[in-house]
Amino acid sequence: MEEIAISKFKATCLAVLERVRKTGKAVLVTRFGKPVAEVVPRRASRNPKHWVGSLAGTGQITGDIVSPASVEDNWEALRR
Repeated sequence: MEEIAISKFKATCLAVLERVRKTGKAVLVTRFGKPVAEVVPRRASRNPKHWVGSLAGTGQITGDIVSPASVEDNWEALRR
């Protein structure tokens, strides 16, 4: 894995990012010889490109969805 000093990375950040994107090889950023960060290529996304509707058909209705959850006598707003 290629190593680069943090000062050099700061000066050539965009070029380093482009090189990582093109080659697919990671770059280790160091400060005083100690690892600070690792620039790695992005992995392919496993998420679908169109997430709208991706949960269609996964829900299940149990019980009555129209009637109130409790008896109307328990509603304070209706007591007046």
